[in-house]
Amino acid sequence: MPRFCANLKWLFTELPLLERFDAAARAGFEAVEYPTPYEEPAGILRARLKDSGLRQILINTPAGDPTKGEQSGIACLPGRQAAFRDDWRKALDYAAALDCKLVHLQAGILPPDVSRDRAQAVYIGNVFWAVELAASAGVRVVLEPINQRDIPNFFLRTQEEGAAIVEAVGRDKIGLQFDLYHCQVQQGDLVRRMETLMPAIDHMQIADNPGRHEPGTGEIAWDFVFRRIEELGYQGWIGCEYKPARETVEGLAWRTRYGV
Repeated sequence: MPRFCANLKWLFTELPLLERFDAAARAGFEAVEYPTPYEEPAGILRARLKDSGLRQILINTPAGDPTKGEQSGIACLPGRQAAFRDDWRKALDYAAALDCKLVHLQAGILPPDVSRDRAQAVYIGNVFWAVELAASAGVRVVLEPINQRDIPNFFLRTQEEGAAIVEAVGRDKIGLQFDLYHCQVQQGDLVRRMETLMPAIDHMQIADNPGRHEPGTGEIAWDFVFRRIEELGYQGWIGCEYKPARETVEGLAWRTRYGV
């Protein structure tokens, strides 16, 4: 059966962040992901994980410097390589403190005055550098393509682009973060892509479309999708990265509906 973790940026937002851990545990989750842990000291988050009996599955790299208009990472930005390395070390420090084995290396948004080829060279160089440092820390890097509607000009646009980089770097060190919502919005043909790319996938995330709400509120045939995930032998976690249509716990009825 698929294993689901609660994304605490999106779920249980009725509560302050530090109260969401216990709420996730009470709702039956055994693990969480939280993309932006840097707003809290790592020790406090580690204590909340321990007290609630949860595992931390995934964090993101820092989003960038908001005073420079940066968001969603800086890995593709020329001239920001030194800052990227500082951010990566910070992410690994948090991963170690939280015993988190996956870090999403955010690609960033392509600036209008930078060619894609130039940004690609910077991005690939940063990925190779980060992977080597992560391997020595016992952490795996994951790359997530994001749809262009939600984050225009995000550098990594398609699942195939992400998978090609994974193959170039080596699946022993890096994997694809396959977000089913982003794939559906950007490309469609969701299950075929998942089947084709499954060997490269280290982590998944889910939300329905349209609306980015919980499964069962939109167009995706989740009974079929969940069945294929199980049949394909996926062993990783699936992050629940959706906006509850109403209250979080009420919205979790989809797990009973789909038998997961």
